[in-house]
Amino acid sequence: MLRYLPIIIGVALQIYALVDCARTDQDQVRNLPKWGWLLIVIFIGFIGSIAWLVAGRPKGPGNGGRKKPRIIPPDDNPDFLKNL
Repeated sequence: MLRYLPIIIGVALQIYALVDCARTDQDQVRNLPKWGWLLIVIFIGFIGSIAWLVAGRPKGPGNGGRKKPRIIPPDDNPDFLKNL
């Protein structure tokens, strides 16, 4: 079982990089067009996945550049307070 661990880790990293690249907006991808990174990740495999994570992934928040909506508590929300 231990000899299959590097293969499992490599496949998991490739799947993660492929999904991360596919979900990233075209405007946020660095150094190459998005389709170029997808081809690199698919055809080069483990090395392409590492290249995406190092050179192609957008800088900023760790969630691929997507921002979570900010939750405002009711006592700070002007729309909520206006309706009271």
